[in-house]
Amino acid sequence: MPTQPIRADSGRRVRTSHGVMTTLASPTQGEARALSMWRVEMRQGQREPRQIVDSEQIWHVTAGRLAIEIDRDAVRLAPGDTFVVPEAIVRSVVAESDVTALVCGFGDAVVASPGDPGAYETPAWMS
Repeated sequence: MPTQPIRADSGRRVRTSHGVMTTLASPTQGEARALSMWRVEMRQGQREPRQIVDSEQIWHVTAGRLAIEIDRDAVRLAPGDTFVVPEAIVRSVVAESDVTALVCGFGDAVVASPGDPGAYETPAWMS
């Protein structure tokens, strides 16, 4: 049984060139053993770099619109839409408007850049 809630003001915020990620729960924040949940806020036109995540993620849009580009296709999401992004595929997330999304995944997920298989890392907002 959980012993402590994670308070709204305790989220870990990480700013990057492609958005702001706020950790809501993870193995290093709260009592989650394996899963992480974070909020993504992106401004229209921001794009995350093409990347490969070694485990699936669930994206849920709460405001705005985004596209998840996979290969040559784009999955477009609007408020209320949810999409399971498969593991180990090259993908990129693009803000088609100012957007807020909730994302769930594994706290030990490893992210790599295509063409640079030696550059693996777990982003701070996931861990």
